[in-house]
Amino acid sequence: MVTNMWQRREFLKAAMLGLGSLGLPALCWAQGEHQDAWLWSAIDDAQGHQLLGYQPSTGNRFRAPVPERCHGGCRRPGQPQIALFSRRPGRLAHVLDGNEQREVTRITAGPDHHFYGHGAYSPDGRLLYATANRIKDSAGVIRVFNAENDYALEGEIDLAGIGPHELRLMPDGQTLAVGLGGIRTHPDYGRVKLNLDDMAPALLLVDRLSGAILERHAPSHHQLSCRHLDVAPDGSVLAGYQFQGPAWEQQPLLAFREPDGSFAEMALPDDLTDTLRHYIASIAMAPDAPLALITAPRGHRVLLLDRNERRLIASHHLPDAAGALPDGNGGFWVSSGEGEIFRVPGDGSQPQRLDALDLRWDNHLS
Repeated sequence: MVTNMWQRREFLKAAMLGLGSLGLPALCWAQGEHQDAWLWSAIDDAQGHQLLGYQPSTGNRFRAPVPERCHGGCRRPGQPQIALFSRRPGRLAHVLDGNEQREVTRITAGPDHHFYGHGAYSPDGRLLYATANRIKDSAGVIRVFNAENDYALEGEIDLAGIGPHELRLMPDGQTLAVGLGGIRTHPDYGRVKLNLDDMAPALLLVDRLSGAILERHAPSHHQLSCRHLDVAPDGSVLAGYQFQGPAWEQQPLLAFREPDGSFAEMALPDDLTDTLRHYIASIAMAPDAPLALITAPRGHRVLLLDRNERRLIASHHLPDAAGALPDGNGGFWVSSGEGEIFRVPGDGSQPQRLDALDLRWDNHLS
């Protein structure tokens, strides 16, 4: 249940903003400025854990040191702010100002909670939603923070499950798509997985105003941890799995939630499935073309899909493929854990290396 949160004006704001707010490029501080876009990512370098702002068109960059390893980020609509979250079991989120190129505030997960590395803003930029673990009972929740009140905690949505990871705002501006990984952890044991025999992963659709769970789609195997996802303008969701079972088993690693609410997994060729080593990282759906890009760092692959036809267009070797994001020009930016940044064209041709930096990119770009 949502506590202490929403007033009727919040619902009206979301309805009025609707798809218009979601049409803004996720990378830029001004509309239509993809050529001047900044990419944001957690990184590690010789100085330790950092947050990086990087402009592919110029190579300009700045770094902000942080005390623990971070993961995913999200841009605040209408503001030059980006929030980046600590990886499980971290307890901090960092809000950077892109214009001032500095950290402007830090958010704590709160007593008895830790973050899972991802978040999303409301369409008007007032509220920030972050996936979290309530440690005392291992409950998966969404913590809700008021960005207009110095990111004070406003409430919590209980997801009736364990291990929520990535979340995205749906095109209606009111519904959140959430990958529920199903894996129980505890900070006392670091990243050790404590319940592999009785996992219950799912793809969830959640009403961010009421807290109601509108849809719950379970994978075909209870050890297919549903973790990463992206949302297309038509309301379809592409989710990626990380299989926690025996290495020799073959399992589907991708699933689509259709605009009508139906759910189906997508099989890839057996030899490609083996190559991916049970692990999908970033997913990016192009807003202006029926394309999706998937990274698989353990398999050193990027996959390009036709999402309308549910068809594999290309599979490219790319060492330690990490973050992925549409570039607004028919292709995708892809980072590598080895420090490189690539452009992957939408026509299926080979990745083009743009730059090589002396650092290690984390698995997501924002």
